[in-house]
Amino acid sequence: MEKNILKATHEGILRLGDSILHCAVLEDETSVLTQGDFLGAIGRVPRHGGSKGVLTDLPPFLSAKNLEPFIDEDLKCSSTPIVFKAKKGGGRSGIAYGYRAELLPKVCNVFLQARDAAVLKPSQLHIALHCEILIRALATVGIISLVHEATGYQYDRDRHTLERLLAVYLSEERLKWAKMFPDIFYIRIYQLKGWTYPSGSKRSQIIGKLTNKLVYEKLPPGVLPKLRELNPKNPKTGRRPAKFFQHLSADIGQPDLRDHLLQVIALLKAASNWRIFERLFARAFPTREQLEEQRQRSLYPEMEDDLV
Repeated sequence: MEKNILKATHEGILRLGDSILHCAVLEDETSVLTQGDFLGAIGRVPRHGGSKGVLTDLPPFLSAKNLEPFIDEDLKCSSTPIVFKAKKGGGRSGIAYGYRAELLPKVCNVFLQARDAAVLKPSQLHIALHCEILIRALATVGIISLVHEATGYQYDRDRHTLERLLAVYLSEERLKWAKMFPDIFYIRIYQLKGWTYPSGSKRSQIIGKLTNKLVYEKLPPGVLPKLRELNPKNPKTGRRPAKFFQHLSADIGQPDLRDHLLQVIALLKAASNWRIFERLFARAFPTREQLEEQRQRSLYPEMEDDLV
């Protein structure tokens, strides 16, 4: 039987509201949440030694008669627990038990529908409350995407955390070859734009324009034109011989660029879509025109209504 048990290739921790869930992606790309954390998230206390009935048609928390009208065939088919081999932890021989990640919002909807229909028992009301909190946490992002991001599965090959960490300590000669732009910078742009992230290193040409707009144009005035002068495009290929940041000084230019990047990445992570990100970015990094407008407002408060 153990030969048929899938192994976890990626593992991580997912935080939803006050809930902390251990999650994994298996060899067949199935995203799972560990059984104990799944139960805890919806307000059920896992029974020690009592949750190993992994082949039952419906888990105990869905077997109540009053929930039957809200459980469709799709939910029944996807609710069978999964046995897998964890990379870390697990029981004897690393065996762990979990549920498909997409089951969580479906279970939450069952309890919320039952509550709306006023058929929940008093002992089930706290589960509905937990489910409502989870649904709110999941409102803007799909559970599968969250698991892939938490485990690193989505862009595992493109992550070079150690390289970015060592870049801080490398000499100027070495630093120019280290990766300056973390992959998460590009990944979040693709996610917020709704684009498919490329598997290789080739990115859309518009990414270069966005990088200039979000990063290089926010450096001190005159820096970007000078970088274009120092690093001109090849007329035949249309490509530049080096990266712009390689022409920045190691003691001032590159640290300034890195600090700015960290702020932009924080905004990219905080936004749920591109429009919200643009508003956050404009507020954090106003143009000279916007700064002048703000200065005028502070000097002439009576203009506030006109400017708005």
